[in-house]
Amino acid sequence: MPHSESTIRTELRLWQHQMQRRPSLLNQLARRVQIRLNALLPERVHQAITAAIRQMVRGVLYGSQRTTSRPVAEATFAARETAARARIRDFRTMATAEGAVTGAGGFLLGLADFPLLLSLKIKLLFDLAARYGYDVHDYTERLYVLHIFQLAFSSQHTRNLTYQRLADWDTYRLSLPLNPEEFDWRTFQQEYRDYIDLAKMAQLLPFVGAAVGAVANYRLIEQLGHTAMNCYRLRHFAAEDAGETLPITMPAG
Repeated sequence: MPHSESTIRTELRLWQHQMQRRPSLLNQLARRVQIRLNALLPERVHQAITAAIRQMVRGVLYGSQRTTSRPVAEATFAARETAARARIRDFRTMATAEGAVTGAGGFLLGLADFPLLLSLKIKLLFDLAARYGYDVHDYTERLYVLHIFQLAFSSQHTRNLTYQRLADWDTYRLSLPLNPEEFDWRTFQQEYRDYIDLAKMAQLLPFVGAAVGAVANYRLIEQLGHTAMNCYRLRHFAAEDAGETLPITMPAG
């Protein structure tokens, strides 16, 4: 059953509060540990990992762009929300099954989960963008998708910074680099790697890998979908409150 606009706005305000919380002592400690661990890695290792993540993500972005339907032009906001929830459920099911299979397959197959899950995440974000009426064939919309990804899978410190960019996207997008190479791929890969390491490394363990993989993938897709929906809600209501003409409407109730 579709949620009312007042309910959605309440959910959005709660989410905004979470995105703007100050890093806790535990968050700060974890960040310091991550920084120290990253400092131990030789620079050439960082460069190699960054290059690998960049090429992997760019490849997924290109492939997802080619297979994503055109944005839905005419629909109520409630209908878009319903379609988005259904798509998240579909991807959650696929990711759960994929995590269970790769987790049960041992170390080598477990390693294959990383690019497979990454592909599902990016494709989900592209599909959600289309359902909210945004065209990922637009370069800035693809960068918006990457910022959603970073918001979902980063430390609280980086989350605060990323949220501020998304909250004022129309202004921030004017300063976006025209060359994809200028995107901060290093921060992107470090935050993502640090965020999912503990959850996903247990997937490589014998006997429990399948269960861990299924649960971890379920939660990661759920978190990404929740973050994406709230980001697009933020854009919708910001434009609506500013009195801009929108191609989407929300029926009363």
